[in-house]
Amino acid sequence: MSTSQPRTVPVFDLEGKSAGEVSLPIVFGSVLRPDVIKKAALAQESRRFQPQGRNLMAGKRTTAEGFGVGRGISRVPRIGGHGPLSGTAAFAPGTVSGRMAFPPVTAKKTVKLINRKERRIALVSAIAATASDQIVRKRGHKFDGEKQLPLVVTDELEKVSK
Repeated sequence: MSTSQPRTVPVFDLEGKSAGEVSLPIVFGSVLRPDVIKKAALAQESRRFQPQGRNLMAGKRTTAEGFGVGRGISRVPRIGGHGPLSGTAAFAPGTVSGRMAFPPVTAKKTVKLINRKERRIALVSAIAATASDQIVRKRGHKFDGEKQLPLVVTDELEKVSK
C-alpha cells in the first residue's frame, strides 16, 4: 500500500463541506500486517488476566489414612475413628471434598509478551489500516460510501459539546 508521493485528502468542516486539503503522513502508506496487529492485540488483552490458584492445603485438612490391602475395599484414604464419617473416603481427588487432581497454579505465566519492534510495526500497521475502506467495513463499521477514508475534520470539532 506504500506510495511514492504523499496522498492528499479533503478536510471537512462541521457542516460536512470541504474546507481544504491536507497531505497524509507517511504512516498511512506503510505495509498492512494483520498478523502482527492480532499478535499485539492478544498481548495487550492478556495483561488483564488475573492469576488463579488454590490453597496448597485445600482438600488435605483431614485425618484420612489408607487402610491398606486385605479388607475387600479400595485403597482410597478413609476417615478413621468411630464417628458418623468413619470409613468415608477423603483426601483423594475422586472423593467428596477431596483435593483437586491438577489445580491451577499461580506461577503460570498468563501475560504474553511482544517485542518492542513488533509492537511498533503493529501500531503503524493499525494506523495505516484505518485508511482502507475494505478493512474498516470488514470490522463491521458502517459509513457513507462517498466519503473517503481517512476522514479529516477541522479543529472546530473539539469545541462541540454534544
